[in-house]
Amino acid sequence: MNIYLVGGAVRDQLLHLPVKDRDWLVVGSTPDELLSLGYLQVGKDFPVFIHPETHEEYALARTEKKSGSGYTGFICDFSPDITLEDDLIRRDLTINAIAQDKNGKLYDPYHGIEDLNNRLLRHISPSFEEDPLRVLRVARFAAKFYHLGFAIAPETLELMKKLSTQGELQHLTAERVWLETEKALMTENPEIYFQTLLKIDALPALMPELATISVENFQYAMTALKNAVSLIKNMDCNKSAVCFATIFLGIIYVNPSHMTQKQQEQDNHQKNITPCLFEKLKVPAYHKELAILAGKYHIYIHNAFNLKSHTIIDLFNKWDVWRKPQRFLELLIVCAAHYSAQSKNQPTYPQKSYLLGLYQKAMTIDVKNIVSAGFKKTEIRNELTRQRISAVEKIKNCYP
Repeated sequence: MNIYLVGGAVRDQLLHLPVKDRDWLVVGSTPDELLSLGYLQVGKDFPVFIHPETHEEYALARTEKKSGSGYTGFICDFSPDITLEDDLIRRDLTINAIAQDKNGKLYDPYHGIEDLNNRLLRHISPSFEEDPLRVLRVARFAAKFYHLGFAIAPETLELMKKLSTQGELQHLTAERVWLETEKALMTENPEIYFQTLLKIDALPALMPELATISVENFQYAMTALKNAVSLIKNMDCNKSAVCFATIFLGIIYVNPSHMTQKQQEQDNHQKNITPCLFEKLKVPAYHKELAILAGKYHIYIHNAFNLKSHTIIDLFNKWDVWRKPQRFLELLIVCAAHYSAQSKNQPTYPQKSYLLGLYQKAMTIDVKNIVSAGFKKTEIRNELTRQRISAVEKIKNCYP
């Protein structure tokens, strides 16, 4: 039995990137042998084992043979005579098919190190097209490693487009599409993921709402997305939710060149696409909430300086900022990202600090003092609102 470190851990180690998860490959063994050593077996399609001490995943070397459509139609062979090379060749990219033994020796039968040095994302063999999920994975890797200068090899890009035009992507479940998309949203350059899917004509099958917007709107949405990533850098926030809401707002923004567009026009457009988009991707509840808030209220936020004090408190109540301040901040970031994309001559977004300042002032009103003053039941809420409006009004007067 021989054990190798494989996949992303070896790749990231060679790129001098932090290694988050380690996956191990076991060659020349059987399920019974690993079970006798105390490993815990998980997984139904093929044997994966959890180490009794480190709790890391160990998989038996295997081969895969296509037996149906989509990404689930495979027959696996994990007999002990499967070699290291047999297992590595079934992987998606050469840079993910490098192994390292316990002594640190590297095994690179498919020239992954050369492609790492050349900053290329290249598929290993024609079997790449047996699994349509790899199209999304490669697009995600293109986004993940874009800042390091990586690009997709032309022949791999051509194969990805072939899978797309053949309709193979339609076999992917919404859950798997969202999983890859969410991972892409967490990268430094998520716009590359969507630009790649556009380039290979994959968007109509995966995200038709994004595929049907104009070239101008798509470019605008990608600019806003880049802005969002820049704004949340080093921030503790839900990055994938912020990025998704930013894209969503880019989709529903019918004409980004006109800041004074009627809210009703956008509301109607949002109502038409919201259920389809969210259901198509199985978007998590929090991401939906943030996206809907951004779609419904971004014009109010852009025009924050013109809002009356009572309107601001009413909006704060609708946004539930008192209980969800983090979501409020993320909503402002989404709006800031779009504002910067629309107004290149105004890179800053003073509305964000303005509304945060008003929120912080309103938060100084203590409901306990209102109760102590003798207010009862609905009177408490009314007085709390009155005092918050008064506090906001005082701050507003300090702004030009």
